[in-house]
Amino acid sequence: MHYSPPPMHIPDGFLSLTISILCWILSAAVIGLAISKTNKSLGEKQIPLMGVMAAFIFAAQMINFPVAGGTSGHLLGGALAAIVLGPWAGMLVMTAVIATQALLFQDGGLVVMGANLLNMGLATAAVGYGLYRSTARQSKSVKLGVIGVAAWLSVMTGALLTALELWLSGVSDLKVVVPAMLGVHALIGLGEALITVSAVAFILQTRPDLLAEGSESAKGSGAWVYVGGLIALAVVVLSPLASADPDGLNRVAMDLGFIDTAQSASGPLAGYTVPFLASASASKIVAGAIGALVVGAVAFLIGRGIKAKSQA
Repeated sequence: MHYSPPPMHIPDGFLSLTISILCWILSAAVIGLAISKTNKSLGEKQIPLMGVMAAFIFAAQMINFPVAGGTSGHLLGGALAAIVLGPWAGMLVMTAVIATQALLFQDGGLVVMGANLLNMGLATAAVGYGLYRSTARQSKSVKLGVIGVAAWLSVMTGALLTALELWLSGVSDLKVVVPAMLGVHALIGLGEALITVSAVAFILQTRPDLLAEGSESAKGSGAWVYVGGLIALAVVVLSPLASADPDGLNRVAMDLGFIDTAQSASGPLAGYTVPFLASASASKIVAGAIGALVVGAVAFLIGRGIKAKSQA
């Protein structure tokens, strides 16, 4: 069956059941570790920031930007989440985003959700934060430069993992799918780097204490929660202006001839639309606003639940 909606994540059908299950096992193990680590380190001020960061990343992922060859890309956000919140809380935020996208909007398959979590959320957060921490004693300019490289590498890591999963699933030859995925995502990664550096530069200029290395003592972040929420909703309003070109994975699937193996999905908000709204733009804005609010609430509740458990 041809997959007509424009998915941003791996849909069901691209990966074999064996690889999908293996990815679920790996992702579940890492998420379990993230919960355990966050339980020991989560600061009270980080909890609302988890919700805001989740809402912003969800909204930003709705805006595809054009790259070369009729292809588009979108923010992954794993590096940004890890830099702001720390690697473990960042991974939980990305888990909330990707799970909400799959369950509420059918963006990414349910069987392959473990792969999407691993590729887009867990690996990107680990790579991004690992490089960022190496700049703890460096100047602001050096720090931002490394952050840009970290964000770019996080995208390349996710692309490489996806390529390997496609190869192990028997979808495409290794020598074909790896260069194809890395080639297109090398360009998409530049957009990731630009967005991540811009966001972190703004935070460093205004509230450096909100970053992971100082978040335990962050004070007065309440106003930032509201500002961040408004920024996320503003991004949602701009979502109808996103590029309609296929994203990197879809472009590779079309070029290599396995796009038709994707399984279609249906649901009330599938494709980021609200059925009863006639206007396509209004439909996408409303669906995006619903998603941003839901994912923000989910991430906040995850943080609140973990904090309550640690206090108990």
